[in-house]
Amino acid sequence: MANNAINGFLSYLNLQKRFSPLTVLNYESDLNQFFIFLDDELSSYSLPDITYLHIRGFIASLMDQQIAPSSVNRKLSALKSFFRYLVVKDIISTNPAQRVPGPKKVKRLPVFADENQMSDIFSKITFGNDFEGIRNKLIIDIFYQTGIRRAELIGLNESDIDIYNLQLKVLGKGNKERVIPFDISLKRNIEAYISVKEHASLLNTVLLVTAKNKAMSPALVTKIVSTVLGQVTTNIKKSPHVLRHTFATHLLNNGADINAVKELLGHSSLSATQIYTHNTIEKLKKSYNQAHPRSGN
Repeated sequence: MANNAINGFLSYLNLQKRFSPLTVLNYESDLNQFFIFLDDELSSYSLPDITYLHIRGFIASLMDQQIAPSSVNRKLSALKSFFRYLVVKDIISTNPAQRVPGPKKVKRLPVFADENQMSDIFSKITFGNDFEGIRNKLIIDIFYQTGIRRAELIGLNESDIDIYNLQLKVLGKGNKERVIPFDISLKRNIEAYISVKEHASLLNTVLLVTAKNKAMSPALVTKIVSTVLGQVTTNIKKSPHVLRHTFATHLLNNGADINAVKELLGHSSLSATQIYTHNTIEKLKKSYNQAHPRSGN
């Protein structure tokens, strides 16, 4: 019964809510993890038998495993959505997950590379002139110049790139489309990459591909970014999201309007963008302490 309900829910997310395949996959993984836990706890049960105590026990087990609060809250959100769907379908009468609070998230400032480090990437690192070298340089450049998410980068098609108007089209979370501008240097890198891609007879319409003409996997993109960032920064985090943080922080540090940054990032609310202003404020404090006669320095 649970499998049928899960499959129906995933179809609903895919066909009606039009969630991205990666998001649906995450929901499926979270639900499967919960029901594996439940199978270990109960010998037999039906969906109406599940109570908030079972869900609370699952959340507690995740915390015992020292799973990050953000990941725990994501799993809890998946459960709340799933049981809400079951209520709508009259499979259960109430949503048991609604009574379960999630752990408090520790607020952390975004990790980002500074402007000198990003400059070193493009001026000092040798990527190579072969297909993979030109592609890897382009991956870093797209992340830094556009701030798009890893899944959005992987989903880019050649037709999404408007070379003449210097802009690209991105399909973001919730299938929301946005257009992001870029500069002439990225245009040249895109053109160089398309040229070597065509020369290698890699005809996949997906923009970024492997040497075997396959779409790139999330793990491969992360590995490339981590390797490159590892050459310029000692930060523990060296993920594609670090480049997204870097994009936003550098824009705000150089006077960009926060509402414009919000639109470029594809955030649904301004509060999600405001985390980047903390880094800007820290920069202002540093300038103040260095320059003001009464700062105590």
